[in-house]
Amino acid sequence: METDLILASVFAGLLLAIIEGIKPGPLLTMVIRETLSGDLRSGLWTATAPIFTDGPLIIVSFFFASLIADNPGVLVVISILGAAFMLKMGIECFKIEPPSIAILLEPISSRRAFGRGVLTNLLNPNVYVFWFLIGGPIMAASVEAEPLAPIAYAVSFILCIILVKCAVAFTIYRLRDGMPIHIYKAVLAVCGIAMILFAAGYLGFAWTQIQVM
Repeated sequence: METDLILASVFAGLLLAIIEGIKPGPLLTMVIRETLSGDLRSGLWTATAPIFTDGPLIIVSFFFASLIADNPGVLVVISILGAAFMLKMGIECFKIEPPSIAILLEPISSRRAFGRGVLTNLLNPNVYVFWFLIGGPIMAASVEAEPLAPIAYAVSFILCIILVKCAVAFTIYRLRDGMPIHIYKAVLAVCGIAMILFAAGYLGFAWTQIQVM
């Protein structure tokens, strides 16, 4: 057993997860949105999306890393669908009001928040690009030296990125109750603008893929 390689894979997974976890992106924006518009549980459920999206993608990319590279049309479709979804979520950010006491006492649909998190990740072309063109080949290369290395990398990455985003949700939730209404709306407006920009970025990415088809 190559212990050094396994530990190096774990460290690489943790480091990348921390960077990706705090880096502004579609899923982090959705975590903040759901925490502000719902409750802590909604934010936490949204943050768990990677285990249900990245997990299967890791397995598929490990064996079919060349699929996306040879079929840019797949990324075009994903990008366009992702742009439509992010645009819808972004526009809604400008319509969300601070939750009233009555709303806070009502049971929150965590399933809906979780579904939005999963959709956000599934319709993000960057997730596919990373795992199919970068992560998959890296794991495939290391499996010959140590079969447990890619598993250690994938597990450490997914668990750490979920914990980081859960920490963000908890922080936002603790700050939410003390937020003045104008700050609350301003934060959601920033989320809305970010989501609209992500939508534009997805369309730009789709256009670049169309040009190479």
